[in-house]
Amino acid sequence: MTDKSPADNFPVGYEPDKVWTWEQGNGGAFANINRPIAGPTHDKVLPVGKHPLQLYSLGTPNGVKVTIMLEELLAAGHEGAEYDAWLIKIGDGNQFGSGFVEVNPNSKIPALSDHAPKGGGEPIRVFESASILVYLAEKFGAFLPTELRARTEAMNWLFWQMGSAPFLGGGFGHFYAYAPIKIKYAIDRYAMEVKRQLDVLDRHLADHQFLAGSEYSIADMAIWPWYGNLAQGKAYGDAGDFLDVGSYKHLQRWTEEVFARPGVKRGRMVNRVSGEPSEQLHERHDASDFDTKTQDKIAKA
Repeated sequence: MTDKSPADNFPVGYEPDKVWTWEQGNGGAFANINRPIAGPTHDKVLPVGKHPLQLYSLGTPNGVKVTIMLEELLAAGHEGAEYDAWLIKIGDGNQFGSGFVEVNPNSKIPALSDHAPKGGGEPIRVFESASILVYLAEKFGAFLPTELRARTEAMNWLFWQMGSAPFLGGGFGHFYAYAPIKIKYAIDRYAMEVKRQLDVLDRHLADHQFLAGSEYSIADMAIWPWYGNLAQGKAYGDAGDFLDVGSYKHLQRWTEEVFARPGVKRGRMVNRVSGEPSEQLHERHDASDFDTKTQDKIAKA
């Protein structure tokens, strides 16, 4: 805690209470779904489709990581990776239903239930996007190198993303695009950190085709929905211009190379509820859904 006078604080006169108390509705764009306690708010059984893998998600960067992985597995010929993707509307509080909380007690998307785990038995729940990526990579023996050094490098970058993205999304993105007021100190603080992260990626990608080296891996799948999306100017309004993302030429090269992959193009469509209707597949239960059930097709039906 600084020794600044309350008169110099923002808002003027603000002093933290001795014990923090929750003011419901305080917090900007997502205030209606934020709360300081865990657990379900209502009873709701999750649907289960025809495939062993049941994904409950939304097309945010963390959700897109997993749908990219699943579509890449299918593109690589892993038929067992067929999946049902159910839409979880976090703005409506679907993540606080009792069924979802059973799969992820943290009430965050994505969450996966594997009804045909190795060795059989009861379904296995998998939550946290990095955990899901590693689980699927090990289940199918794909997109995670087996050689010690390459595997470790992939894991290094996977967990770099998990530790870094909160500064991008919850920090910079929140204060730049979602907070109810613009706070220069907060935006400057997080913009500086995001610029540093972009430089970390750019320097590394100057000498490496992909994050783990020459092999495309779950590290790329984890990082692209966050930093590739930002590099394409598709995150937080005009944040790409504000952060001068075009100046990171090696990051731009990698971003375009990853985006050109068919599995990435399909994966970013699943559970997506914004943008062009032709790129929104709210739920995915069969590969043919990409041709018949995007929002532009449904609107014409």
